[in-house]
Amino acid sequence: MRTFQLYRTVDVSGTSGTGTVAKGVEFPDGQCTLWWPNFGSIGIYKTIDDVKEIHGHEGRTLVVFEEEE
Repeated sequence: MRTFQLYRTVDVSGTSGTGTVAKGVEFPDGQCTLWWPNFGSIGIYKTIDDVKEIHGHEGRTLVVFEEEE
């Protein structure tokens, strides 16, 4: 499993703010979960590419993988 953060440089919707807005896990089969701490919600996605497509806001939000220990 790999952990990652969604780092938003511009908040186009005016909802989630900027900086680290969500944290996620990519599982060995490619599926991902995404946790939004400000909203207390969790999403499940088929692939990391789906996460980027839905939440990337045309490059204004980056998926940053955390270092593996």
